[in-house]
Amino acid sequence: MLFLTLLDFDTLDEQNIYTDLLRTFVKKGHNITVISPVERKKNKQTHLMDKNGYRLLKLKIGNIQKTNIIEKGLSTILIENQFKSAIKKYFKNIKFDLVMYSTPPITFANVVKYVKKRDNAKSYLLLKDIFPQNAVDLGMFSKQSLLYWFFRLKERKLYKISDRIGCMSEANVRYLLNHNLDLNKNKVAVCPNAIEVKDTCLSVDEKQIIREKYGIPSDKTVFIYGGNLGKPQGIDFLINCMKSQENNEDVFFFLVGSGTEYSKLNNYLSESGQKNLSLMDYVSREDFDKIVASCDIGMIFLDKRFTIPNFPSRLLSYMQAGIPTYAITDVNSDVGAVIKDNDFGWWSESGNLEAFMSTIKEISKIDFSGKGENARKYLLDNYTVENNYKIIMEQ
Repeated sequence: MLFLTLLDFDTLDEQNIYTDLLRTFVKKGHNITVISPVERKKNKQTHLMDKNGYRLLKLKIGNIQKTNIIEKGLSTILIENQFKSAIKKYFKNIKFDLVMYSTPPITFANVVKYVKKRDNAKSYLLLKDIFPQNAVDLGMFSKQSLLYWFFRLKERKLYKISDRIGCMSEANVRYLLNHNLDLNKNKVAVCPNAIEVKDTCLSVDEKQIIREKYGIPSDKTVFIYGGNLGKPQGIDFLINCMKSQENNEDVFFFLVGSGTEYSKLNNYLSESGQKNLSLMDYVSREDFDKIVASCDIGMIFLDKRFTIPNFPSRLLSYMQAGIPTYAITDVNSDVGAVIKDNDFGWWSESGNLEAFMSTIKEISKIDFSGKGENARKYLLDNYTVENNYKIIMEQ
């Protein structure tokens, strides 16, 4: 199997939704080849590594993450030829029976088409991002622009060349079929975000040690947000939510992440001096899991303008730690419905400050420990890589 991704990693031992899934394929005896990029700013050349049970090609590409939209756009356009040339050069004598890839980007269509034709391979798309519509939602460009139509053609081509498309949720399936009427519905199914589940829960004493280490109070209900701090999270509204709680002595907010809007949050915190809010830009995955497990409630933020049904994978970290989740999202995402319907958290609409304040007040009055237990059980029943492996192989 050949796996194409824009995620930069040096080993499958790392923990994320892709490496966890690929490790499962390796454990099942599959011969895995991965192409993972390394951006130009890291000053590393393309190199191939033979690992235990798989091959990993680190392919030098342009800068895509944490850069301006022009450079990101040009680098994204060039990716297709770079990946195709790399396959011709490094894997000309290897025949792949399956090529799997994720969005972003949507510009893998010609690469996939080349491997399918050369090797008579099947193709599987893990749909994690619906672009260019998400960029339109956030006002990056309009539907009337040439840029939109260029990427929309690329998107439709990718869907067409894919033998199977695995979507993150039922809302994603519905959206994809409703907005791509020529798409064969039989090749679209749910293949949710999933992880190799570990026990990251902490004892009372362990929680106290972690809280003391990071300056997290032990006598308050602690909400944690972890992940990207960019335009998709609706940072202006997130700041308004934090500001609405600055005099609430019963709660504490701990934000961990990085992104294009991090400085805006940092400036707010510096200027306001809000006492029940802490911001940290980076911790290792191991430390992040410990911080999450030491907190009480995980948070998800999405911009209210989204018309596409995002389903953030950060939810899995909270579920794994056995804590409930409070999702503040647009009305099109079904992550809130999944959380509420299965009783492991709360949801309110992004942009509705009164609903946020009311939900925080509600949470402060109840015993929510059972919701954390429900979260971990739902994770084990629905969001494991073993389950996803079966879905992909059956399809």
